[in-house]
Amino acid sequence: MFSLIDLPYKSLAPVISDETLAFHHGKHLQTYVDNLNKLIAGTEFEGKALEDIIVISSGAKGGVEKSPAIFNNAGQILNHELYFTQFKTPDLEMPDQVGHDGASLPAPTGNLLKQVEKQWGSLEAFQSAFEAKGAGLFGSGWVWLAAKEDGELVILQCQGADNPLCHFEQSPKGGVEKSLRPILTFDVWEHAYYLDYQNRRAAHLKALWGIVDWNVVGKRYDK
Repeated sequence: MFSLIDLPYKSLAPVISDETLAFHHGKHLQTYVDNLNKLIAGTEFEGKALEDIIVISSGAKGGVEKSPAIFNNAGQILNHELYFTQFKTPDLEMPDQVGHDGASLPAPTGNLLKQVEKQWGSLEAFQSAFEAKGAGLFGSGWVWLAAKEDGELVILQCQGADNPLCHFEQSPKGGVEKSLRPILTFDVWEHAYYLDYQNRRAAHLKALWGIVDWNVVGKRYDK
């Protein structure tokens, strides 16, 4: 049985209001958890890891899609868990951290920063590219930063409940297909931002940099 994750903070305001956070985590994610537990009860998926349920039910490796409903709810649980656990409460003693100036916001360090600068030239250029992919995604979904086995980074536009686990590369170590590894994600379903930003999706995406916990994201990359 899956359960609703606890949040590692009490508030993300003013970037994400307390009202949006309560609805998004306490109602939307709770619904996905409840739905998946009901759908997998007594099936071959019961007792499997969430990641395995997602890959198998999606049919991403050439198999028959077992259940769109199972995939959608399992995918949304994983997506939201990665989303909510990559943030931290903004430092309200440093107002610039809640602004839109990329130079003044929290920033990655170590291997992740080196790879970002290698591929995009600068953190600011990466952030602009990431925001553009999120703003340009038609309909509901997610924009992802994912890693290949060799450390190369990829920005993915994923509709619905899709995520990097359902996108594969040929492993350079043996020719075996491996899922891309999810590193960072911004939610572009309207329920993630509409109470706070209405139709200004781009503004929502830009503001999220002020609450990214790059220590968490960096550990996902180094894993």
